[in-house]
Amino acid sequence: MNALVSMASAAGPLAAGWGVHGLWLRRRLSVARHDPLSGLWTRDAFEQRASRLLARHPHVAVVLVDLDGFKALNDTHGHAAGDAAIRATAGSLADALTGHRRAVAGRLGGDEFAAAVVLPDPVALPWLLRGLHGEITAPFRHDGRDLRVGASVGGALSSDAAAGTGRELPALLRLADEAMYTAKRGGGGWQNAAFAPRRTTTAGRRTGRPGTHTTPGREAA
Repeated sequence: MNALVSMASAAGPLAAGWGVHGLWLRRRLSVARHDPLSGLWTRDAFEQRASRLLARHPHVAVVLVDLDGFKALNDTHGHAAGDAAIRATAGSLADALTGHRRAVAGRLGGDEFAAAVVLPDPVALPWLLRGLHGEITAPFRHDGRDLRVGASVGGALSSDAAAGTGRELPALLRLADEAMYTAKRGGGGWQNAAFAPRRTTTAGRRTGRPGTHTTPGREAA
């Protein structure tokens, strides 16, 4: 009996140590999955969570946001102002999605963001896109002054897409990208993919996006 008590006493600190180590690992993993500047999910983490929403719900809006005038803001006010714009955009996304119980937002890189939002009714998509654009383009405070950036927002609804692979995340991101580009060509704002013109594709991405090149006879974005 005494031997059992001694063994249990010795194992206690070890088990506690492993518990603390496991908590530390979970925290490290959580930090790694969040973008350090914006606090949003990284691309991989966002895609995992967005794909789960698409698999479980019939009406999911997939949204892409690209800031307008971001380079000019950096050039005029410095990179600290650019960082402040990224943080402000992340906060605006979070605020705009507060009323949605099932939603996820991420920073894909640079000044590009994405969100996936479960909608109770598909007719709510225009209100969602309008609200996101309004939140993101509102002035933010930096270094004692009010600054702002523009935004182009594109959204695609899963239930509007063709059944099968058309309702998977890569296809919906592609549609949202096309809609976002249509908005950007018009000077910013928001666009529903259901009403955006389709564009040419290079290696699965809209022609003209970073990492693509055009071939003779194909349209350059």
